[in-house]
Formats: sequence, C-alpha cells, structure tokens
Amino acid sequence: MVRRSALAPVLVLLAGSLAAVGPAHAGDPQARRASSSIANTSWSTGAQWRAGELKGLRVRAGSLVVKKPRTGKLGGRAYQVGTWTSPWAAPGFGLTQLIPSWEAVTEGDSVVKVQVRGQAADGTVSSWDSMAEWTLDNPALRRRSLGSQADDLGRVSVDTWQAATAITQWQVRVRLYRNATSKPLVRLDRVGAMASALVPRGSAPTSAPGPAAGTVLDVPTFSQMTHSGHYPQWGGGGEAWCSPTSTAMVLAYYGLQPGPFPVITAGHADPQVDHTARLVFDHAYDGTGNWAFNTAYASTLTAGDSYVTRLRDLRAAEDFILAGVPLVASVAFGRNQLTGAPISASNGHLMVIVGFEADGDVVVNDPAGASNSAVRRVYDRDEFEDIWINASGGVVYVINR
Repeated sequence: MVRRSALAPVLVLLAGSLAAVGPAHAGDPQARRASSSIANTSWSTGAQWRAGELKGLRVRAGSLVVKKPRTGKLGGRAYQVGTWTSPWAAPGFGLTQLIPSWEAVTEGDSVVKVQVRGQAADGTVSSWDSMAEWTLDNPALRRRSLGSQADDLGRVSVDTWQAATAITQWQVRVRLYRNATSKPLVRLDRVGAMASALVPRGSAPTSAPGPAAGTVLDVPTFSQMTHSGHYPQWGGGGEAWCSPTSTAMVLAYYGLQPGPFPVITAGHADPQVDHTARLVFDHAYDGTGNWAFNTAYASTLTAGDSYVTRLRDLRAAEDFILAGVPLVASVAFGRNQLTGAPISASNGHLMVIVGFEADGDVVVNDPAGASNSAVRRVYDRDEFEDIWINASGGVVYVINR
C-alpha cells in the first residue's frame, strides 16, 4: 500500500527528513517570542528503507516484509523475526521528548515491536528503549506499551520517550515478528517520530484567527458517556473512552468503520466506538489513551498517513481544517478553565477540533457531552489554546483519508 500525506502543502511529513511544525505567521505576536521546537521524521519508501539497516527483511512495493528471518522469542514464544534500524535523525535542536508512530499490517499471530534510542551532544548513546509491542488483533499476544524503562539518557512513559538531557540525534528500530508455523503477513508501511523541545507557554498571546475562521467540518458526533459500563476489559467506557471516541468520530467523518462489528454486543448505540476502544486498548497501560495506538489503528483503515505530532498554536491547526482534516487534540484543564465544557475538570482529555467560528473561537466535538446531541461545542480560543498547549505541548492525532 502506498501512503502519501494529503497535506503536503500544509504540514509536510517528510519521509527520511525533517519538517518543522507550525510556521511563524507574519503579524502574529506569538511568532515574535521564543517558541517550541518541533520536527517530524519518517521513513516510508524503498530508498528510505534501504538507507537503514535491514536484517531478515526486504522491501516490497515500498513496504518492509519478512524475508529470510532469524528465530527469536517474544512473550516466551518462538517467532520468525526481521529487524530494520533507521539512520540517525538529527532535528537540529536539543530534543527532550520523542513520540514515535507507525503504520503496519499485522495479520494473525504477528507483532510489530518499536524501540528508540538517543545520542547526546557529547556522543553518549542510550540503550534501546522499547516503546510498544503492537498488533491489531492478535489473540496470542496482546498489544502493549513497555513500561517505565530508564537509562542515563531517557525513560519511557507509555507513548513518549522523555530525555533526561538534551538529545541531538535519535534512531528507531522496528522488529517484525510472525508465527513460525502459519507465517502470517506482517508488514511495515511507515515509521517515524516527532521530536520536540517545549518552551513554557507562560503569558504568550493567543494566536490570531486565520483563513479557517468560519469553516466547520461536518464531523459526526459520538458521546463517550453513552458507553458507560461497556466492556470493562477495554476500559469500561464513559470517562475512560475520550480517545477512542474521538478517533471513531474522525474515521466516521471519512466514511470508514461501517461495521458490522461481530465482537460487539448487539444493540449498543454507535458500536464503532466500542470497536475502536477494543482495537486501541493498551493492555500494559490499561487504557485506551495511548496516542500512537490510536493513530496506528486508524492507519489500518485509511490510505493517507496517520501520526502523532505537536502544533504550536491554533493558527497551525487552521491549515488542517482548510484541508478538510479534523484533528484530535490532547488537553487538560482545571475548574473554570474551559467555559461551557460538559465536565468541570480533567487531567487528560481528547476532543476533535472540527472548525472555527467567524471570530476565531474553536468548534469541537467534545465526546464528554452527555449525549450525541451535546457533543458539538464552541470554546473560547484563548482558553482552548491555553489548556491544549500547557497540557500536552499541542499534541494532535493527524488522521488523513
């Protein structure tokens, strides 16, 4: 499957190279202050795969598949395994966080394992830290993040590698595992990461409204609250399902996930939400909010790239809305910090940016609404930008058709 970003003129996810996220905007006071450094690097073509190190893999139609694998173990079970190690990626600044994301196919008993490591300015190289053992729907091995590993240069926190000191270069290593007997298809279509060094927002001015003012995308509305008590084994619905509900709304906007969903109990409203929760659930983190697991699942249904990144402000988000791409944004807020929200506070919440009012205020699908009809909300631009940038540094899921 060939994957190309639909947003090439807007936010380029350059395979094997770097792209700063969120350009400075002339006339915007936000652009005149020190801002966070954010860069994406990814690999997704034959030439780019060959620039790395392949062991037990080959390039086929622009993707990586198993070829002459070695034998290895995962979860105490024997598999055939092939490994790809990326070239070193240098973002041009001292990164303090790295968030990988990937697009892969894992049929039957197959698994993709993603690891990262960094190098400091003095040449010190960290150990390989494991981020995830990911599979779409493998009854033999559950998808999971790999816990709070730590070494002298960094540590893993669910979906994020956090550096203890500024890192000048990084690498990603991906291992493809398949059952040695049945030899199911396991394929890597893209892998990359977003490197960042965040600057505290402080009292920075709110970004000025741009050309997306007055543009609202027709994204369907799903409430996470109507799923309260559903499937305790996948988080139990309700307050725990803001991320899969948001992901399901974006997929529904593209006309994806039509069902049927045979594992889901008949009679549940909006069963695609339950279905999404099942297929993004992180069995180690014990939740559905692993950022990369949401985009990895979405990528199995879309033809465009799906990945995690950061944006510097809402003006950058407007470019996506103009391109017809809603964004899932990660926020957190205390009491009285988000006027009109259906919940009073949250230490971590996901919602979909679907557009902007004529005055620049943000139109969202907030899955915390008590019913589907209560999901569409309008939030003050200043309040929203604060709770988004201060909470997650502007994290979004970009899911392209």
